[in-house]
Amino acid sequence: MSRFVACAVAMLATLGSALAAESQPGALTITFIHPETYQDASKSYGYGSDPQVLDAIRQHLQKLAVRELPAGYSLSIEILDIDLVGYADWRYQGNVRVIRDATWPRMTLRYALMHGDETIASSQERINNMNFNWGVNLYGYGDPLRYEKAMLDDWFARAITRHVHG
Repeated sequence: MSRFVACAVAMLATLGSALAAESQPGALTITFIHPETYQDASKSYGYGSDPQVLDAIRQHLQKLAVRELPAGYSLSIEILDIDLVGYADWRYQGNVRVIRDATWPRMTLRYALMHGDETIASSQERINNMNFNWGVNLYGYGDPLRYEKAMLDDWFARAITRHVHG
């Protein structure tokens, strides 16, 4: 009986590692190009970027890649500029952002989607969401980057997922 159990455990371990290898997501590389020159990637007044904002955007793109990018694919994204929704009003201390319909989120990025050594898609795009204030946003009011994340979700589905999943 113990030999049978040991054999079954070994088979399950082998099967588990094979399934884990198949379900590994594709590789993602994110590079922020000259973030100190970004139009508005800061929680406070002024140009440039905050490390917290860049980290949150990086983490969100990583979540999208884990969910949508299969093994064998690689995606390289260079973020060239970020303009967060709204603007930081210099008249108020703290992290107060004034959000109006005319201050939608924008990002300029360059990407290359590869499958092995073959380039599937590549482009430089200026993405935005002029209708950020309309419709349902899946991210809660407590998320300071909810509009940017929704914009990135739409871009990822349009530019990346359709090439991967047909």
